[in-house]
Amino acid sequence: MQALRNLFGAPWSSDVRLDGQTAVITGANTGIGKETAIDLAKRGARVILACRDMEKAQTALTDVIKSSGNDNVVCMKLDLSDSKSIREFATNQKLNLLINNAGVMVCPYGKTADGFEMQIGVNHFGHFLLTYLLMDLIKRSAPARIVNVSSMAHSWGSINLEDINSEKSYNKNKAYAQSKLANVLFTRSLAKRLEGTGVTTYSLHPGVVQTDLWRHLSAPERFFMKIAKPFTKDSVEGAQTTIYCAVEPSLEKESGAYYSGCAAASCSAAGKDDELAQKLWELSCKMLSLSWD
Repeated sequence: MQALRNLFGAPWSSDVRLDGQTAVITGANTGIGKETAIDLAKRGARVILACRDMEKAQTALTDVIKSSGNDNVVCMKLDLSDSKSIREFATNQKLNLLINNAGVMVCPYGKTADGFEMQIGVNHFGHFLLTYLLMDLIKRSAPARIVNVSSMAHSWGSINLEDINSEKSYNKNKAYAQSKLANVLFTRSLAKRLEGTGVTTYSLHPGVVQTDLWRHLSAPERFFMKIAKPFTKDSVEGAQTTIYCAVEPSLEKESGAYYSGCAAASCSAAGKDDELAQKLWELSCKMLSLSWD
């Protein structure tokens, strides 16, 4: 029963207000990112929609303001596949919530502007760099939370430290699972480094959600998802665990854990491997030319 709850989610609601707080949400122009933006804006937060496609972002901005009744919402350019764009973005003055939501899924092999395989580059390295650049700001804004949207697919993943960019061989499903496992390990490592700062971290599985991420699925995969559609979530439902991790008061002292269905859940054994998490952290810093202890 718990497994079904974790997969398909459960109703969750809260009247927590976020007046005076600022939230950044990556990939907020569509899907669960947009629904998360609407919810946080309704709670009174100043919301920054961090998006690559500014035309779609402007449309989303109008929708978020209209749906939330909060006009303290802005959109800013952010391309997580380009470190120059990430560095240009990281100039805010206050930040209580960082929602690392943007992602790509099972796409054909490609590389980011910095030469990383696209899925590990956007889903992990891009958010790793963004979080690093915003860290001092987040600490100054404490209490604050960092929410990393992962997936149950992390359970099927492994981290190939010798070929993180899948240059020797590429399997789009394995590369996606690797990037989602990286999200879980990053969250775990962050929690340890942020102990005592007032900043807490969370990773999560949003559920099987009907989003634009499905566009790269193969024909057989799309057929299967069409059959399974009655058991999947729409974007509003898919955003609930993200919102839960962002605002639930009982999580204020929790950090580094994994969530699904608006509740704590078990991640894979690899997702709890502190030695692997440390090696990934060191590799990420090396790949991005960062010094982050």
